[in-house]
Amino acid sequence: MKKILALLLTTTIAVGFLSGCIRTDYQKDKVKFLASFYPIYIMALNIVDGVEGIEVDCMAEVQVGCLHDFKLSTDNMRDIEKSDGFIINGAGMEGFIEDIANRVDGLHIIDSSTGINLLADGHHHDEDEHEHEHDHEHEDEHNHDHGEYNAHLWVSVANYIKQVENITEGIIKIDPAHEKEYRRNSKEYIAKLTKLQNEMESGLANISDRNIITFHEAFGYFAEEFNLNIVSVIEREPGSEPNAKDLASIIDLTNETGVKALFVEPQYPDTSADIIAAETDAKVYTLDPGVSGDMNKDAYIIMMQENLKVLQKALT
Repeated sequence: MKKILALLLTTTIAVGFLSGCIRTDYQKDKVKFLASFYPIYIMALNIVDGVEGIEVDCMAEVQVGCLHDFKLSTDNMRDIEKSDGFIINGAGMEGFIEDIANRVDGLHIIDSSTGINLLADGHHHDEDEHEHEHDHEHEDEHNHDHGEYNAHLWVSVANYIKQVENITEGIIKIDPAHEKEYRRNSKEYIAKLTKLQNEMESGLANISDRNIITFHEAFGYFAEEFNLNIVSVIEREPGSEPNAKDLASIIDLTNETGVKALFVEPQYPDTSADIIAAETDAKVYTLDPGVSGDMNKDAYIIMMQENLKVLQKALT
């Protein structure tokens, strides 16, 4: 009998190993939500604020920024497996999500990009690019590929509000016991965000120059929302420094179009922008896409208000 039990135990362990991570019911006194990275964490923080027995953590360290080339660690996988819900940006930002969905049985994935019109990667506001109606089930269907789309959804306030709504619904589906508190928090946060949106629309309504050059593709949705024209992008992806030919092309374009403002991001060096500015009449300013910051639930609003001031100074 002992030999039979030992054989059954060994077989069970082997099957579990071969099938990947098998989610188990952890004995814990809290419902745990895990956000993939900083802006998603800030959204979730506002939704669960003050709800007893709820914990929300951020998978990626704050300084990581966007998850373009993020590699999951063993600790990351352990945190994901132990979460009751994994909250993602979606639209291709978390390139590892397909693998996770296949490896972790029973994992609830909350995709905040559901229902948002996606811009093609490399899209500029003045280009006649198509949009893609991103409408899929946020729970367990991840058979689509969004690698060709711009994933920086949250930089648009309108998109950010939609993401908050999506996350709220996903959290309620996992923890319906606290639905009333989640909806109250979400409603209050969206009211603040709507006020922010109105402030930005009013503050940018009468700017005299709408042509800008940005550091990388983070501001496509922002430009669309507030009617700005991204003439060029210095780096298509962070870390991909433009070569001499690319820089010369951007310098020529800047001079030809008369662009006066180059916008860099606080998370990345501005060497290329300084070179362009030295050869043109453009000046360098800093816009924050909100991929890192303080663990403050009002961080997004504060960051956007500062961006508004910078834009008004640069474009008026």
